Amino acid sequence: MASPLKGRAVIGQSGGPTAVINQSLVGAVEECLRHDEAITSVYGARHGIQGILDQDMIDLGRESFSTLERVAATPSSGLGSVRLKPTKEDCNRIFEIFRAHDVRYFFYIGGNDSAETAHIIAELARESDYEFRVAHIPKTIDNDLRVTDHCPGFGSAARFVSLAFRGDDLDNRAIHGVKINIVMGRHAGFLTAAAAIGRRRDDDGPHLVYVPEVPFEIDSFLGDVDAVVKRLGRCVVAVSEGVASADGKPVFTTGELDSHGNIQLSGSGGLGDFLSAQVKVRLGVKRVRADTFGYLQRSFPGEISEVDAREAREVGVRAVRAMVSGEAPSGSIAMRRLQDDDYEIDYFLTELSNVARDTRSVPPEYLNEAGNDVTRAFLDYATPLVGKLPRIGFLEGHPVPKIDI
Repeated sequence: MASPLKGRAVIGQSGGPTAVINQSLVGAVEECLRHDEAITSVYGARHGIQGILDQDMIDLGRESFSTLERVAATPSSGLGSVRLKPTKEDCNRIFEIFRAHDVRYFFYIGGNDSAETAHIIAELARESDYEFRVAHIPKTIDNDLRVTDHCPGFGSAARFVSLAFRGDDLDNRAIHGVKINIVMGRHAGFLTAAAAIGRRRDDDGPHLVYVPEVPFEIDSFLGDVDAVVKRLGRCVVAVSEGVASADGKPVFTTGELDSHGNIQLSGSGGLGDFLSAQVKVRLGVKRVRADTFGYLQRSFPGEISEVDAREAREVGVRAVRAMVSGEAPSGSIAMRRLQDDDYEIDYFLTELSNVARDTRSVPPEYLNEAGNDVTRAFLDYATPLVGKLPRIGFLEGHPVPKIDI
C-alpha cells in the first residue's frame, strides 16, 4: 500500500456564517487529528484565505476537545469569515505560504464562491506540479449549491424562518392587517419557501410566497394580497430579497456589489418598505407592516436543526477522509437522498467544477401554478431538514348565548 501524502492541513471558513458551520469545522479538525499518519498539524486560517495571505493562522490541534465541542455547537464562523475572490497574484502568494509551512491539505468551508476559490487553488497546484489536495466543504443558508440534495446551514435557517412566520401569523391573527417579511436567499427561493413549513391550518400564514424563480409583477402581487384580505380579513406574505421582474431587474437593490460581483440585495429594508407602501396606497389597507429578517436568519442560536447540525459535522469528516485516502486530488462533498418516505442520505465526492460559480434554483414542481405559493412536493422535501416544530394551540371557541337587553 502506498504511503499517504504527508504534511500540514489548513482549514478556512468563507462567506456568510450559519448556525452549523462550526460543526463542519470541528468535524474536519477532529478527523484530521485521527490521521496523524498523513496530517502532521492542523491550522485554522483566520478570515478564510485572507488569513492565509496574512499568515494569520492558529494551531487547531492545540485546542482542547471540550473547547472544540463548545465551538461546534456555537453559531457563526469560529475562525472568522471573508468575502474575497483571489487574484492570480493572491494564489501564487498562497502557494508560497503553503510550501513554506509544508501544507498539503486545504479544506475550505463555504458556498459556491468558496468552491470557486478552492477550484482556482486546486488548478494552480496541478499546474505547479505541487502534490496537494483541496476539498470544498459545503455551507449556505441559500441552499443553492448544485449537485447536492441540500446544503448544511439551510435546515437551521429554514427552521428559524418557519418559526418566525408561525409567530408572525399568530400576531397577525390577534390584530388583523397585512404583514410582509423579506427573506434572504439571493436568487434562490428555498429559504423563502421554508416560511410555509409551519402551516397546519387552511388559514395559517404565510398566505402568499414569492420567490425569485417566478417573475414578480406588482399588479399581480397587489391582486393576490387584496384577494386574501377579502377572504380572511388579513394577510401574511413571504417575499424573497431576490424577486425580480420578467426582464431580470431586481424589484429593489442597494446598487452595491460584493468582491465576487454579486448584487447586494438586502440590508436596507427598502424592498419591504416599497411593497408595504404599495399595499397602503393602492389597496387602502391601514395596518401594513414589513420586516426584513436579514442576518437574524444566519446564526440564531435558539433554533438549530439537529439534522442540520449532524450533517454539517459529517461533511467535514467526509472531506478529510476523501482527501487522506486519495479518492481524488480535489472535490466537494455532496449529499444524496436515498428515499423520500423515511429520510436518509449518503455522502459522495463531486468535482469542484460542478459546484463552483453557478447555482441552482427552486425546481418548478415545488411552486404552484399561480407562482405565489409552494406545493406539497416542496414541503415533503424541506420538512425533514428542519426537525419537529412546537405545537400551537387554539381555543375551540364555544360561544356564550347573547341576551336581549
